[in-house]
Amino acid sequence: MQAPGFWDEPAKSAPLLQKRRSLERRVQYIDSLDREKDDLEGWRELLEEGGEDDAAVFATRLEGELEKLELELKLSGPDDGRDVLVAINAGAGGTEAQDWAQMLERMYLRYGERQGFTVEMLDRQEGEEAGIKSATYLMRGENAYGYLKSESGVHRLVRISPYDANSRRHTSFASVFVYPEIDDSVEIEILDKDLRVDTYRSSGAGGQHVNRTDSAVRLTHLPTGVVVTCQNERSQIKNRATAMKVLRSRLYDLEMKKREAEKAAVEDQKKDIGFGSQIRSYVLHPYRMVKDHRTKTEVGDTDKVLDGMLAPFIEAFLRASLDNETAPS
Repeated sequence: MQAPGFWDEPAKSAPLLQKRRSLERRVQYIDSLDREKDDLEGWRELLEEGGEDDAAVFATRLEGELEKLELELKLSGPDDGRDVLVAINAGAGGTEAQDWAQMLERMYLRYGERQGFTVEMLDRQEGEEAGIKSATYLMRGENAYGYLKSESGVHRLVRISPYDANSRRHTSFASVFVYPEIDDSVEIEILDKDLRVDTYRSSGAGGQHVNRTDSAVRLTHLPTGVVVTCQNERSQIKNRATAMKVLRSRLYDLEMKKREAEKAAVEDQKKDIGFGSQIRSYVLHPYRMVKDHRTKTEVGDTDKVLDGMLAPFIEAFLRASLDNETAPS
């Protein structure tokens, strides 16, 4: 960082600064635990004097700090420290699925709020009657991708439909795609001949919120079939720039998953996290339970989960991922 010209290239310096902040925070955790170690002798003496309750509080706090450090150390992937793009799409089922997609959208926004992430909306398509057809957000924060990478896949909801006059039980599906945001230090070549660019009028709530010009942008990457849209900005130029950023991240993600698939084939493992994989079920009737089908983690308080309490599922996924990496072949 002391090299001449380091601060003149923000695109290259930003990832290094982010990595430095992450390492500094881990060092602070370790220093804190080291100081706690010096207190152990004092707690031993307190136990001998009958101070079990205070010692139990200390032990619980220390255990929590150790678990927090353990999770931090698990976030060691090449992209874990990056900001994250979260794309939510309603499955088949019309209003039911679109309402479920909006519930998921709120869940992730609440999770981001709990984590202290900042959120930027890139694209959002309202449902015809309720909910959303799709939404794409950029979430910025420490290890944002590392934490949310576990959420890619299909999410299933079982409930009594609020849109069914006969109060019948319905099953709805929505997909969540999670990509690391790619900065300019990662080279992703996108040729003009491989792009189809369509422009159209932004949709909105009506009145002054509806753009009267063709400012919304849809990019189609012909070799892969990847399609991204952006209509959040009033300027077509800004929408295209944002859509290109999302496209680069998605193409990078495709390449990384291709490499993972090749590695998995060699190791004779199956790790499909595509659209057809159902990773988690949220059951609101006839009982209440959220279950992750990969880690078998279950939480009975569905309201808290839908309000952004995803830590049990994310932590279980990270631990399972580390166990798979360290298991002998």
